[in-house]
Amino acid sequence: MTTLQPPAAAEPRPAPPPAKRDRRSWTGWGFIGPFVAVFALVFLAPIAYSIYLSLFRDQLIGGNHFVGLDNYSQALKDDQFWQAVARVGLFLAIQVPIMLGIALLVALALDSGRLYGKSFFRITIFLPYAVPAVVATLMWGFMYGTKYGLVGDINEAFGTSLPDLLSPDWVLASIGNIVTWEFVGYNMLIFYSALRVIPTSLYEAAEIDGAGQWRIISSIKLPAIRGAIVIATIFSIIGSFQLFNEPNILRPLARNAITTDYTPNFYTYSLSFNGQQHNYSATVAIIMGVITMIVAYAVQLRGMRKGA
Repeated sequence: MTTLQPPAAAEPRPAPPPAKRDRRSWTGWGFIGPFVAVFALVFLAPIAYSIYLSLFRDQLIGGNHFVGLDNYSQALKDDQFWQAVARVGLFLAIQVPIMLGIALLVALALDSGRLYGKSFFRITIFLPYAVPAVVATLMWGFMYGTKYGLVGDINEAFGTSLPDLLSPDWVLASIGNIVTWEFVGYNMLIFYSALRVIPTSLYEAAEIDGAGQWRIISSIKLPAIRGAIVIATIFSIIGSFQLFNEPNILRPLARNAITTDYTPNFYTYSLSFNGQQHNYSATVAIIMGVITMIVAYAVQLRGMRKGA
């Protein structure tokens, strides 16, 4: 009787030589190396240099001196800085919900399939985002003028007395209107793109169960795009804390309403370029960056929490 012999075990493949393994390990770094270099140059290096500047103070006698955290202590007691923070906080609390609400309504209307000329409206609403901020601010600024703009022409033509939208009481709302006009289309596109990837089978199943449009929106569409809403909210928060272009451009038209410390970014700019206080300006910028990061992270945690 013949016995079957077990197959011979395959010999293990020899390990590649060390030089070949080293080349493989460096291949990945070769792909991401350019990005890492650019990221370090344009992002990490400016932050590190700003932190370095914030630890020194330029004095009349002796030049630059290391002062540790004295600049941070001064900034935390700076009334001008905190008034600017409170102003953009008020701007954020009012303007961001209005802007995102309008963008969401427009996105839902476009996604409903019941709007005639959907492509035309989508392009039209997005078009203001393509207008440079400088051009948009100047355009609205001249329309706000009571002596030379649209408001003044309406007052003269109809004998009305519309409020001065560039006065101290109204200028923040006027800036909010400009920012809303600029970015509704951008946020609408985020929401609309998220709505387009929802499977249509969910809508069909809901209609079979007798759900109406409001039920579909509240139970299917809004939960499905919650991530997009959170992202748009975070972007809007960061943009609100960075508010600079609109107040800076409107200032020649509203000198009595917009001061050099109107927003934190404007205050930082004025300290550095007008007051030559580069060290203190870097300190304010670092504190503002930390505040923005904390608020944005808190919103992200709250928005992405299950059951929120």
